[in-house]
Amino acid sequence: MIYRRYAKPLVDRMLATLGLLLLTPFLLILCGLIAIRMGRPVLFRQTRIGLGDRAFEFVKFRTMTNRRGSDGQLLPDAERLTRLGQLLRSTSLDEIPQLWNVAKGDMSLIGPRPLLPEYLPRYSTEQRRRHYAMPGITGWAQVNGRNGLSWEDKFRHDVWYVDNCSFKLDLKILAMTFVAVFARRGISRQGHATAPVFMGSPSAQEDLGAGPRP
Repeated sequence: MIYRRYAKPLVDRMLATLGLLLLTPFLLILCGLIAIRMGRPVLFRQTRIGLGDRAFEFVKFRTMTNRRGSDGQLLPDAERLTRLGQLLRSTSLDEIPQLWNVAKGDMSLIGPRPLLPEYLPRYSTEQRRRHYAMPGITGWAQVNGRNGLSWEDKFRHDVWYVDNCSFKLDLKILAMTFVAVFARRGISRQGHATAPVFMGSPSAQEDLGAGPRP
């Protein structure tokens, strides 16, 4: 409890701030490449849900264009994902701007991935317990299959992390993350360019997500 409530947030912010300072030249190069290949803005911003069901603005590098069909609607993700975007995703470089979210205190380096607000009513009470921990850039689900997992398996890993969070486990996840990134495992589920939308699971039918907040 002491680690999760006091030490972990402090270490997160210190490491995230240091990382942003050290990576600034590299980040500027990536910004230039994205602006040239995909246009502006270079950052993708979206509302996500974090600790205690609180909403925050999530940022990452843009990986898709804004190409639209004749009906004016955005084309499918697979058609808008560029070669540079695929590279950024496969190497997880698109996630680096989230160090800013960590430095601000919206996210942790390690924890369940922050998801969309519209998923809230689709969780079961058990699945919603994933919001009892600060969301992270990487997490237990990411090093155990990432987007290759079903939503139900991801949430089981997330809840397990909530119940077992420790300094030792975070170090293990960090080490496993480097291995997973270099191996480029679980980038996407077969047949999907990006993660499919979570529409709910059978277990969520017993409770439309009205679980207690931490």
